[in-house]
Amino acid sequence: MRRLSSFNITGLILGYAFLYIPILTVVVLSFNDSMLVTTWTRFTTKWYTSLLENEGLIDAVFASLKVATMTATLAVVLGTLAAVTMVRFGDFKGRMLFSGMISAPLIMPDIMTGLAMLMMFVATEQLIGWPSHRGLMTITIAHITLATAYVYLIIHARLADFDRSVEEAAQDLGARPTKVFLVITLPMIAPSLISGWLLAFALSLDDLVIASFLSGPGATTLPMLIFSSIRLGVSPEINALASIIVFIISLGVLVAGLVTWRRQREK
Repeated sequence: MRRLSSFNITGLILGYAFLYIPILTVVVLSFNDSMLVTTWTRFTTKWYTSLLENEGLIDAVFASLKVATMTATLAVVLGTLAAVTMVRFGDFKGRMLFSGMISAPLIMPDIMTGLAMLMMFVATEQLIGWPSHRGLMTITIAHITLATAYVYLIIHARLADFDRSVEEAAQDLGARPTKVFLVITLPMIAPSLISGWLLAFALSLDDLVIASFLSGPGATTLPMLIFSSIRLGVSPEINALASIIVFIISLGVLVAGLVTWRRQREK
């Protein structure tokens, strides 16, 4: 095993410091007793308690979690179907066109995606009366459109390197295609599905621009609430909430990493 030089160690420390010092700053300031988040007085956990009494903030959290969960789940389903189709059917007429079109939302600016979805919903409301109003449903549909492209790329890369001999052996033994997919293919690509779900969840939870275009009365997501309240100054409750979100996401990434690590060890 090669030993790292002092230059490489310094580079690693600087790189990780650049990435994680801002997050650690928010976590530390969430335990600051002062209302002025930039002035440290003494350690306290009262902001975590008062967070539970802030109904507006709690409602926004549940709205964002609801949208992110629906987005991640449906994006994984749609992304998996698209990836399986593109990989298993091989070359067909228009394959390059379809492959490029499903990846196009990745390079589309969020503001353009939000504007395009808004125009589409306004047009469909005038034509068929749907949707009758904009809210969490329209935000979820727009987030699925964006997240499916990311999930598709992750699962497509896994399926492209997939050893199909196991599937072919199962089919030779009489297993139906549906059973082969559910019993063999799905468990083997499970780490990619988990990674795609977590990425889609994080993208939806973090989105501000698209949600601002497509939200309606009573449909305020957490990024929208934070962005509107930060104009009056950063509240210590926001720091406490951000720390909780960081903890939950870190836990999810840790679990996904452990699953991937165990899979690699079993090979």
